[in-house]
Amino acid sequence: MRQIMDKNWFTEIDEENGSAFSMSVTEKLHEERTAFQHIEIYETVHFGTLMVIDGFVMLTDRDNFIYHEMMSHPVLFTHAAPENIAIIGGGDCGTLHEVLKHPGVKTVRQIDIDERVTRLSERYFPQLCETNDDPRAEFLFIDGIEWMSDTKAGSVDVIIVDSTDPVGPGEGLFTEAFYRSCLAALGEHGIMVQQSESPLYHMPILGPMRTAMRSAGFSSVLTLYFPQASYPSGWWSATMGGKNSSLETFRKDDAANKAFRTDYYNTGIHQAAMAEPEFVRRALQE
Repeated sequence: MRQIMDKNWFTEIDEENGSAFSMSVTEKLHEERTAFQHIEIYETVHFGTLMVIDGFVMLTDRDNFIYHEMMSHPVLFTHAAPENIAIIGGGDCGTLHEVLKHPGVKTVRQIDIDERVTRLSERYFPQLCETNDDPRAEFLFIDGIEWMSDTKAGSVDVIIVDSTDPVGPGEGLFTEAFYRSCLAALGEHGIMVQQSESPLYHMPILGPMRTAMRSAGFSSVLTLYFPQASYPSGWWSATMGGKNSSLETFRKDDAANKAFRTDYYNTGIHQAAMAEPEFVRRALQE
């Protein structure tokens, strides 16, 4: 993956898949190299503010709501009574913002290794951070893998792994060892969910990831599929792992009568997102 930037366009090139995604830009708002990654922020013509990390599009104003809602609401409505939540990554705070909409949630710990992502999001994506002062939220700027391995067994209801791609700081989040730590931290019927890349482009990631979850001890694994215009191929996924719990049913009445607004998620979207494309089914059986 590499990027091209001239004064009018930002382009993320996926050389492996022979494709690219471009956005017209008006200016670069910020750039810095932290101890962990290279962060750039642009103002675009049609996608609002854009954050790029290590050359990869992380989020835009225009379409981030789809990703953040699909990383949050399906797993929370699948769990019977989610109270204690851990978010690994998620430094832009969009997923945290969605999780905090659920009145039954009591605690949310967000563990992201790079504090600068959160501080820059507070400045450039304030709409995602407007609930950061919620007393239920706790921010830990430490290594998520280490935190998970040290977490008290059975203390978390839902784990949301809102990670970057499996390179650099995010690489260790796609391993059987990490999933074993997640399984141990979850309560008796706990659920984890992790962004799992594009089913069209990244089956060599998605397939082994599902296998690793099962090998780690998750009794059920289910992938959700949804559009994401600014990510490679425009089609993305999130994969859930259940600890002694079914993932194919969810609290439909609660989801249908939710007391908060969403812009993408609803019961029909949740049900449809569970449908597995035939080529994915065949690939997973090989």
